[in-house]
Amino acid sequence: MAQKALLAVSFGTSHADTLEKTIAAIEADLAAAFPERTLRRAFTSGMILRRWRRERGVELDDVPTALEKLAEEGYTDVLLQPTHVMNGEEYHKLSAQAEKFRRRFIRMAVGVPLLTAAEDYLELGRALLEVLPPRAAERVVVYMGHGSEHQANSAYALMEYAFHDLGRTDILVGTVEGYPDFAAVLRRLAERPQAKEVELRPLMTVAGDHAKNDLAGEEENSWKHVLESMGYGVTCVLTGLGEYSQVRALFVKHAGQAQAQAPV
Repeated sequence: MAQKALLAVSFGTSHADTLEKTIAAIEADLAAAFPERTLRRAFTSGMILRRWRRERGVELDDVPTALEKLAEEGYTDVLLQPTHVMNGEEYHKLSAQAEKFRRRFIRMAVGVPLLTAAEDYLELGRALLEVLPPRAAERVVVYMGHGSEHQANSAYALMEYAFHDLGRTDILVGTVEGYPDFAAVLRRLAERPQAKEVELRPLMTVAGDHAKNDLAGEEENSWKHVLESMGYGVTCVLTGLGEYSQVRALFVKHAGQAQAQAPV
C-alpha cells in the first residue's frame, strides 16, 4: 500500500501567534480532509526560515528539504498544497522545486493558490462577505494585499472587481508593493465623498509584519495613520485570511482538485 503525504507549503511567518491562527489552522483542516495522508510543513521564504533558526533555534523545512525527507522515508504519493494567495514568484518557485522531485515518487500532485481560476475570485469574495460588516453609506472597507512586480499581481485588481460584481462597491483593494498601491486607494476613496469611516483589513493568508506595521502601525506612513490624518475614522481588523473557516475550505477544495486530477 502506497505511503501518502500531504505537504502544506506557505511563505511563512516569524510571528508565532499568527502562525497558529492561520497557517496551522489551514494545515489542520487539510489534515482532517485527507486523513490517509501524513501532514508535513514547508516554508518558501528563506528570510523567514533564517529568522526561525537564528531567533528561536528552530529548523523548519523548505520545499526541497521536505520532499527529500519524504522520499527517504519511503513515501510514494505526495500532494503539495500551497497557502499562497496568488500565482506569484513564491508559487512558481515551489512548483519548480517540486518538479525536480517528481521522479522520486510514484505520484505527485501540486495544488494551486487561493486565487487562480476566475471562479476563485468570486468564491473568495462570497466567503469574505460572510465575515464583513453590512454595507454602510458612510463606511468603506479597504483590503491590503502584499503586492508584487510579478505579472500575477493583477489578482488584486481582479479581486476588487469581484467584490464590486458581488454588489459591494464599498470595498477597495490596494497593495504594499504593487499596483493598485495606497495612492490608488486614496484616489478611489476621494471618489466616495460620503465615506467618513474606513475599515482596514489584510488580504493576506497571515496577518504578520505588513498588517501590524504597514497597515495598522503608528508610524507616519502607515495606512491607518495617513487616513486618520486625512480626517477618516479608522478601524483595523487584523485577521489573516487563514483564520476564516470559509477561506480555509477553499484551500482544501484546491487540494482535492489537485489530488483528483493527478495521473495515477
